[in-house]
Amino acid sequence: MSIPEFSIEGLSQIVRSLERYDEATLTNAGPKTPTTRRATEQLIWRLESLLFPFEHPWEEAVEAQGTAARIELLGRIIWDLAHQIHRVDPHDCTGDPCQGLCRAFHTAIEFGKRLPDIQTLLYMDADAAYQGDPAARNRSEVISTYPGFYAIMVYRLAHELFRLDVPLLPRLMTEIAHSQTGIDIHPGAQIGSSFFIDHGTGVVIGETTEVGDQVTLYQGVTLGALNFPRDVQGQIIRGQKRHPTIGDRVVIYSGATILGGNTVIGAGSVIGGNVWLTHSVPENSRVINQPQVDVKAVTHKN
Repeated sequence: MSIPEFSIEGLSQIVRSLERYDEATLTNAGPKTPTTRRATEQLIWRLESLLFPFEHPWEEAVEAQGTAARIELLGRIIWDLAHQIHRVDPHDCTGDPCQGLCRAFHTAIEFGKRLPDIQTLLYMDADAAYQGDPAARNRSEVISTYPGFYAIMVYRLAHELFRLDVPLLPRLMTEIAHSQTGIDIHPGAQIGSSFFIDHGTGVVIGETTEVGDQVTLYQGVTLGALNFPRDVQGQIIRGQKRHPTIGDRVVIYSGATILGGNTVIGAGSVIGGNVWLTHSVPENSRVINQPQVDVKAVTHKN
């Protein structure tokens, strides 16, 4: 049987057609290949094991236990992270040693130094979930099973890399958490301590959102942009605050949508379910949506 299209030449034509976008795509990426999703998933898993060894034990330690195993794990994390940063950071890798790789190692080590502070915040988040959800049996259950906590953990790790000006990788991390939990948190958002997302599916938190301490969100909450300002050429203007500011001790119930960079929700406020807000409210506000509900009796015929 002869099928001309299923030949080296036929397959080569398809691949050459696919390659027509490669040059434009890689113009700003330098000579390196971007990191892979699989490598990033492994990074998240190892960080989770390092931060919470009892809830997520690491099974790759080589003849080591306890502290020694965590030291080995941290070494692997920094080594792998440095190489991932090296791959996503555009640079001319011609020196010996490559200066881009040296910078990547310095960044990875600095990230490692910040892990204790990240862990402290995450334990506060776990405590907030335990205190806020009567279904939680203990903090360990929150760390092990709650998708909201997992999304917050990945966000906090990605946010530190974002602050260290690492390209691509922070966004890839939070998108992995998004795909696994349905919770979409941009790594550029600024979120305070004791943050609790209950249930979580459908939560969206945009890049320039600012969230205070002790804030609780329920499923389906959107902290988004009201619109996208454009310049005279019609291009989106980047770098402006587009998402709302949420004060301390705010509770936002399911389905609420809060939009706009100038929208500020005052501390201590409660935003009810399915509320649509595009303007600020003062401290200790109670904002509710009151739909018309008609209840009619049903007549049953014998």
